[in-house]
Amino acid sequence: MSTFTIFLALIVVVAFLLVVVIMVQNPKGGGLSSSFGGGGTQQLGGVKKTTDFLDKSTWTLATLMLVLILLSNVAINRGSETLESKALDTEATTQPVVPATPAAPVPTNNNETEPVSE
Repeated sequence: MSTFTIFLALIVVVAFLLVVVIMVQNPKGGGLSSSFGGGGTQQLGGVKKTTDFLDKSTWTLATLMLVLILLSNVAINRGSETLESKALDTEATTQPVVPATPAAPVPTNNNETEPVSE
């Protein structure tokens, strides 16, 4: 298993977690924070603490995803060639080969050389 594959798996896991955390949030105070406690005084961690946790986890997961994407770029296997383009390869670009045999002669109309009698 290559390093890039490990980074790719981690990126997928973080992306899934990020989607879950974002979907749980509700910008109007609902979402996960309102489903705990049922609106009475019995709240699990309180609405404010749950919102702070979801906000911090969103930023943490987004930062982690950005770092994993940048690190995965370093882990990509680029091979042993240092040449960036085939156009820069002087051995691959050659001049077109001119055929050694001349082209077939173009047939001429022999009727034009004879005088026309009237």
